[in-house]
Amino acid sequence: MRTTLFIFLLYLKPLGLIAQNPVQKLSINVTDRETGSPIENVQIFITPCECGGVTDKEGILELELPKGAYQIAATFLGYIAYVNTIDLNGNIKLNILLSEDHEQLSEVIVRAKKVNDNIESPQMGIVQLNAQTLEKLPTALGEFDVLRSMTLIAGVNNGGDVSNGLSVRGSTLDQNLLLYEHAPIFNPTHFFGLISVFTPDVLSSVDLYRANIPSRYGGRVASVLDVKVRIPYVDQFKMTGGLGILSSRLSIQTPLVKDKLMLEMGVRGGFTDFLLPIFSERLKDTKAKFADGTFKLLYLPTDKDQISLTGFYSKDLYQLDLVSNVQNINSSSNQYDFKTLNGTLKWVRSINERMALRTILVGSEFTPKIIFPEVDNPNEIEFASKINYLSFNPELIMNVNDQLDYYVGVQANRYDIAPGSLNPGSSTSITPVVLENETSYELSGYGNLNWNPTPKFSVSAGLRFNHFRLVGPYETGNFNENDGTLESINVFEKGETVQTYNGLEPRLGLSYQLSANTSIKASYARINQYLQNIYNSTTPLPTSRWKVADSNIRPQIGNTYGLGLYHNFNEGAIHASLEGYYRDVQNVLTYKPGANFFLEEFVDQDIVQGMGKAYGIELSIEKKGGDINGWFNYTWSRSLLRSNNEVLADRINNNQWFASDFDRPHVLNGTINFEKDAYNTFSFNFTGQTGRPYSAANGAVTVDEIDVPIFLERNNARLPVYHRLDFSWNVHFSKGKQNKRWQNDWTFTIYNIYGRKNPINVYYAQRQNPNDNAAIFGSSPLGAFQLTILNSPLFSLTYNFTFQ
Repeated sequence: MRTTLFIFLLYLKPLGLIAQNPVQKLSINVTDRETGSPIENVQIFITPCECGGVTDKEGILELELPKGAYQIAATFLGYIAYVNTIDLNGNIKLNILLSEDHEQLSEVIVRAKKVNDNIESPQMGIVQLNAQTLEKLPTALGEFDVLRSMTLIAGVNNGGDVSNGLSVRGSTLDQNLLLYEHAPIFNPTHFFGLISVFTPDVLSSVDLYRANIPSRYGGRVASVLDVKVRIPYVDQFKMTGGLGILSSRLSIQTPLVKDKLMLEMGVRGGFTDFLLPIFSERLKDTKAKFADGTFKLLYLPTDKDQISLTGFYSKDLYQLDLVSNVQNINSSSNQYDFKTLNGTLKWVRSINERMALRTILVGSEFTPKIIFPEVDNPNEIEFASKINYLSFNPELIMNVNDQLDYYVGVQANRYDIAPGSLNPGSSTSITPVVLENETSYELSGYGNLNWNPTPKFSVSAGLRFNHFRLVGPYETGNFNENDGTLESINVFEKGETVQTYNGLEPRLGLSYQLSANTSIKASYARINQYLQNIYNSTTPLPTSRWKVADSNIRPQIGNTYGLGLYHNFNEGAIHASLEGYYRDVQNVLTYKPGANFFLEEFVDQDIVQGMGKAYGIELSIEKKGGDINGWFNYTWSRSLLRSNNEVLADRINNNQWFASDFDRPHVLNGTINFEKDAYNTFSFNFTGQTGRPYSAANGAVTVDEIDVPIFLERNNARLPVYHRLDFSWNVHFSKGKQNKRWQNDWTFTIYNIYGRKNPINVYYAQRQNPNDNAAIFGSSPLGAFQLTILNSPLFSLTYNFTFQ
């Protein structure tokens, strides 16, 4: 009430003074100095006119004042007040950078949007984390990590200690859209899945959408993870970095042209081969190196325009001695080479104080390779594939009033996929293979409306329409329904339409407040997925196939329903929620028994399109502020698949429902942070969950005096229960010393404190002697062995620094 009265009085100040002289436009833009994020509801007070106001959602306040000298004061809870004098002799854009007041409130509190946002918003299943929150989470080897932090959230999981992505509410890895500054990420991890590729020091925020996904997003049926690079609103040079066991990193922020051109850049590299024997003795000859880098250039040509250019590069090089024979290629080792190169050009034009036009152009290239050095031969055989992605996305954003805002836009995407090629080098025993490229286009139009018709009821409604088109050159095969033999081939010329699909995708979120601290919400989302990854393991390798929909492989169609109850305790200090969800997916992909996707021309003959369903209940409790803060969540859920094949040999579990690779009925996560003083932060996180399903052999036969397992059912057994406790200790030597130019701290972490040996898989092999550490398989000498990667606690020490 006092804020409303303050704003009202400001606008009643002497308008006659303004009318006496020609007015000039003053545009004030307020952002967080650390993250570059805009700050809403900052109070601006201007003297001597005794006028001002508060900033909008973009951190902007625009005023018209007569020429003259003014003192500008900006205040916001949890931030150090800003006071400065300007000479208004023309239209001016004033960028104000506010620094957090760490002694006033904890970092989590000052970053909170507003106390009851989780109660009032119609958005369900959303998780929003900022860089300060991510930094508090214990990680594997000394630095905060986006993907590993997400796995502590209710309903979010992965394939184990080493996994190449996320599973959200029982989804497969490719059913989740991962965006880094609007560009898709097809390989999101380094170091065998232990850490994510996102350059840590340049991140601004991470938004995860799991329910009524906003209509500006499309293409994945389960979730969207939107990772943003901070906007470099800076007025002075700043450098941050860290030296650690796993990797070392460095980032800079600097103005290039005062108030016009700013730069943010971060790099990270890891050369950690010597650590691998700690994980497993089998990895003693394994090599691993990685690097990533991100830059963002911000240009402010006028007080109404912001143009940014963001670039991202990621590189991984591995050498494995675990596989010696692939597709009749005999090699002493396998070398893996992943490369990602992304670029995003973004232009935001402020038409007026309520309307803006945002235009985004994205280019992305992902190139995975496998190199096979031949045995006793200097020749190398190379397998390579590639994904090229282009996107153009203009969007109009309109804030009508405090109760109504909307956006509308169009998005045009182009995919050019090279499924795979095999270059034998100088080898004469290997035939070169080049699979034909797949080119497709996706044109979408969308709109989204947020409306609060009453103080207690709010609506978020969206609609997206997609038109998908696959064009030639392309070939499809016609196969005999009885024996699967190829009968004929359909050939499509360049530019000729192979297949089209149209899809309408409604999105809806409803929220009704039962009281000031309690609300119920409901949601629905329908999404079509035209691009999918085909693989037969929980961690896709470069031999997996990215495949667009065609005449034989139909797009996946997902329908997600949600219902939730939300309550805030202790004046919003503690948030509690109970969410239930159900998702059904048509045309979900899985592989036929004995499938091999490596260089297959007609890969549709190795897959099965069936049905999928996932459902569950998630309980979450979060305490945001105080000396002790953190969260706890428990999830009960199921994720099931079913094939519908008439051919007996192609059926999976005889067309009965079976557990997917990411079915985890029970998951328990907890994180607690102790911030008793300004210099030490202690954090613990625990995770425990039902073991992953795997396929246990149903019997064994003897072939050439070797026992061979027979698999008749899929995912008919489970690994032991997975559980792990992690610890992190941050020592802040410079905290509270705001004027110190060189600030530093140390981070000590222990991953898997009590050394739990969590197996990631079970494999079968001949027992060489009765004392082999293996489960006895029936009465045969065949043994079942558990494969474990992390056998002991992992200790790490990282030195972090900031210079400005």
